Amino acid sequence: MGAMMEDLPIQDFAVSLEAMSDDDLFTKMAELERASETSDADLRKETMARIALTEEVIERRFPGQLLAPYREWKRRQPIL
Repeated sequence: MGAMMEDLPIQDFAVSLEAMSDDDLFTKMAELERASETSDADLRKETMARIALTEEVIERRFPGQLLAPYREWKRRQPIL
């Protein structure tokens, strides 16, 4: 996982999300949220697209729960 994923083309990034464990997926979402705070407009646009894809995967894994599982996971993380 790690910063190298952001170098993947968006289609490859989307495929890689499907193979992640829930914990890895939630960690990636938290990393993307932090990255979205950049002042670089182009980078922010790309990051927001990746956030949207990550949200879709979370919502498919937890039907009807929206992002509640992610928010609960994030609440339990002492360093986030």
